Amino acid sequence: MRTIWLFPGQGSQRPGMLAGLPAADRQLVTQVTGVELDDRDYRDSVKNQLAITILQMAQVDQLKKAGWMPTAVAGHSLGVFAAAYAANVISKADVLAVVKRRAQLMQAAYDPAEYGMGVILGLTRREVEDLVAQVDGPTTPVCASNQNAPTQVTVSGKKTAIKAVLELAQQQGATKAKLLNVPVLSHTPLLAGVAEQLATTLHKYELHAPQALYLANYNGHLVHELDPLAYDLSHNLAYPVYWDTMMDVATELDLQVAIELCPGTVLSKLLSSKCHKIKRISLAQYGIDDGLYLLDKWQK
Repeated sequence: MRTIWLFPGQGSQRPGMLAGLPAADRQLVTQVTGVELDDRDYRDSVKNQLAITILQMAQVDQLKKAGWMPTAVAGHSLGVFAAAYAANVISKADVLAVVKRRAQLMQAAYDPAEYGMGVILGLTRREVEDLVAQVDGPTTPVCASNQNAPTQVTVSGKKTAIKAVLELAQQQGATKAKLLNVPVLSHTPLLAGVAEQLATTLHKYELHAPQALYLANYNGHLVHELDPLAYDLSHNLAYPVYWDTMMDVATELDLQVAIELCPGTVLSKLLSSKCHKIKRISLAQYGIDDGLYLLDKWQK
């Protein structure tokens, strides 16, 4: 059965989400990174990114132990790392080391109290870009970033500038315009320097050609070779996530089931809205046991 595994990024984390995490995985995080996950407060980006990533990799292990392998993988922002792990590109320990470095670089680059992200629903990307152009400037940097759906666009930059864009969006008839619950700035050219530093870090680790189709954030398309995949891992934080394009491509892959790993539930819905014939399983909703039950049932 042809499946796509979807890996959300930051924003849907919640206290208690690591309740079922195997003790060995929690210990591995501490062993590799020196960070102890407490599963209570996710305001710290390092703990947040490590917690989401280890949770997703543990679920990948459970799916594979049950005999499943993805036909395709797609990660949203931070989710690219667990997606690469699922495609057998990089080891679990190396993912943790790289993700810790990524989070530290992002956290140090811009004050999270002053920089962040917002989301606008109900306007096209062109409309959002026109609003951004009215606000963006040397002291008020802001850009249109992730394209999650045709009329769902995020904006990244200085919070005062984001709020100004959100206000303009509401005046123009947006159905929703709000700041996002992410502890760091992401998906903006402001992080180009961080991306280069992360690429240097990534080169220290052994990477392998993907054993599943990989949909890249930075251009929205399938990549078949290791070099563009590695570029996506290191540089996606300096580009918009072209999720809407990624899902358009996914609908052409003759997929039967979309499995969304924790802690999110939105990505599989976005794909299903494009292709109703693709069944979906959100592990945050069903849990791993019921998720495996449904996979076995649908395979028969």
